[in-house]
Amino acid sequence: MTTSTPTVLALGGTGTTGSRLVAKLAELGLSVQTAARHGADVRFDWNDSTTHRPALEGVDRVYLMTPVMGQAELTDLVGTFLDQAAAAGVQHVTYLSAYGMDQAPPEVGPRAVELDLLGRTDFTHSIVRPAWFMQNFSEGHLVPVDGFITVPTGEGTEAFVDVEDIAAVAAATLADPGAHVGAAYAPTGPEAMTVGDAAHVIATITGQPIKHADIDRKAWIQASIAAGLPADYSGMLALLTETIASGHGSQPNDDVAQVTGRPPTTFTDYVRRTASQWVGAHQ
Repeated sequence: MTTSTPTVLALGGTGTTGSRLVAKLAELGLSVQTAARHGADVRFDWNDSTTHRPALEGVDRVYLMTPVMGQAELTDLVGTFLDQAAAAGVQHVTYLSAYGMDQAPPEVGPRAVELDLLGRTDFTHSIVRPAWFMQNFSEGHLVPVDGFITVPTGEGTEAFVDVEDIAAVAAATLADPGAHVGAAYAPTGPEAMTVGDAAHVIATITGQPIKHADIDRKAWIQASIAAGLPADYSGMLALLTETIASGHGSQPNDDVAQVTGRPPTTFTDYVRRTASQWVGAHQ
């Protein structure tokens, strides 16, 4: 369908990337409909297929975030949703994938979704494959506990990226799909850092004694699952942490600047902006 003001369905619109994306789309003058299990404009639950079709009513473009699960199950679930999107008249889908997924085997869930999108002609698509979020250190699985950031990444480096920059890239593809048809962007920060480097920046700016604690990968994953992390996510965590530890983490590129017209946020600037989050993190 065509409307004077396109409507974007933002799956996970109340989450880390989604909430920031929604704000940027609103600034660009687009109509946005958030979708999540709780607290959104419309209820959307990947595990409840009855919520899928209603969420697509009146929607022109979709910000696609997918659940973590096995390849076959994910392909069927997302494939059916994308069929419904096409039937509803959706014109463009922007998919939040992960850095390096273009090199992943097809049995890895996010890559399977990418391949599904690549084979469709009913609507256009863009793919966003960000590096690890800077916000993982303040909102995610890298939040310091007892003064330590515990993750099995060794001395490998990663070009951590600000979620605000990821949202800005995604927003650009949704605001002007015609300029980004078939595009795949890999937003990164401007510098490759070890987790130890990141911990040092946080410690220096906040005055908190925060350090990186490396750990056996299997033990870390088992502890993460015991703490409530979905078991389906364990394979992805193993892949992502091993990629960094082996020296194949993301490297800085100019995708953020290319799409948004401004340089990506530095880790130092992110920490200065977020410093209050770590007060007392060593206690």
